[in-house]
Amino acid sequence: MSKSFYHFLMKYRHPAPKDAISRFANQAYEDHSFPKTSEDYHEISSYLELNGLYLESMTVFDDAWQLYQLSEMKL
Repeated sequence: MSKSFYHFLMKYRHPAPKDAISRFANQAYEDHSFPKTSEDYHEISSYLELNGLYLESMTVFDDAWQLYQLSEMKL
């Protein structure tokens, strides 16, 4: 069974984030409306475009999504 993108992203949370993905993970954690159970790129992307004002750039999401895809292929 695959895990949601949010679940994957949470492994990047860090109290002193050193990169954009860690900052994204911290901010997504604080975003109580984030689609936590979704595994769908378009659903999460659309959500972030409308609500992810904390995201430095959609490129950060795309980079995190690529890491997510790679991790899911290994399962």
